[in-house]
Amino acid sequence: MVQVDESDVIAGVFVVEPVVHGDDRGLFVETFRREWIPSAREMIQANRADRRAGALVGLHYHLHQADYWYVPYGRARVVLHDLRAGSPTDGATLAFDLGARADGTHDHRGVFIPPGVAHGFAALTDMTITYLVDGYYNAADELGVAWDDPEIDADWGLTDPVLSERDRRNPKRAAIEARLRPVWPLRT
Repeated sequence: MVQVDESDVIAGVFVVEPVVHGDDRGLFVETFRREWIPSAREMIQANRADRRAGALVGLHYHLHQADYWYVPYGRARVVLHDLRAGSPTDGATLAFDLGARADGTHDHRGVFIPPGVAHGFAALTDMTITYLVDGYYNAADELGVAWDDPEIDADWGLTDPVLSERDRRNPKRAAIEARLRPVWPLRT
């Protein structure tokens, strides 16, 4: 039976542990169903990103878009931070690994990230991440916060990450303009 748990660190974040079916031929995993996250809207786009070990992506956030992440190959350190002013978990940071485990098994969990929660990941190994989104790409809704902000205090699991220029330029949490700060509850 699929296990879906709302995070006790960040409200509205759900971690899904799906059922894995396997035999001598391999395995089958149903990685997402809309019904698992009652508050979720329909996911309308799927994306894939391959990253080399040491790459760090984020932190990004959206005012209107939710994401659902799954790591089918390799291992990622996921970092989430609640930016939603007035949220019961405003300011909380959550970090956990998805994908391959050190013992050679695979963690098939996925994570639902609601609008207003900053999200990023570090490639602890070469990896692939797939993500579903409930809105088409909108540059105006593609926002960021500094990955190394001491106020966020994220444990990325890397000492010398490889970053994009965009991720190097993201502002500290305290410098986010009020008009770009998510407010709880979000109206999407």
